[in-house]
Amino acid sequence: MSHTTSFSSADFPAVPPELDVGLPDRLNHKDVLRTHAQAFSTERCHPVAVVDLPSRAISMTIGALAPSQATRMHRHNYETLIYVTKGSGESVVGSRTVKWQAGDAIYVPVWSWHQHINTGNEDVVYVACENAPMLQNLGVALRQEK
Repeated sequence: MSHTTSFSSADFPAVPPELDVGLPDRLNHKDVLRTHAQAFSTERCHPVAVVDLPSRAISMTIGALAPSQATRMHRHNYETLIYVTKGSGESVVGSRTVKWQAGDAIYVPVWSWHQHINTGNEDVVYVACENAPMLQNLGVALRQEK
């Protein structure tokens, strides 16, 4: 992703005294689960619907895991909050295993190896929010997979 605007320390005096609060054209993403990008799900090896809204600081995805399915072990330098809406399972975060079920929230710290596993008998559905766009806009977002 390339930046169209670049600032340096020489631009510091040009910081405006007020915000230009303009509403973006899109304020909603209708029917997220039917309109998500299939390529992203294929890359992640499980269904992941990206909520396509113009936030520059946070992202939201809706993911699913079939019974016995797991994400790949991975890490990233952005924080993640996950809210489980359906199912049960566990997450390996660093050296710890965290069990969860529908209604629970999970925190994944920056740069910790982690993996999410459906240990139940029904599909898991979760909502994940991350500060990845903020780091992407700074040009410093990183992600690794094993």
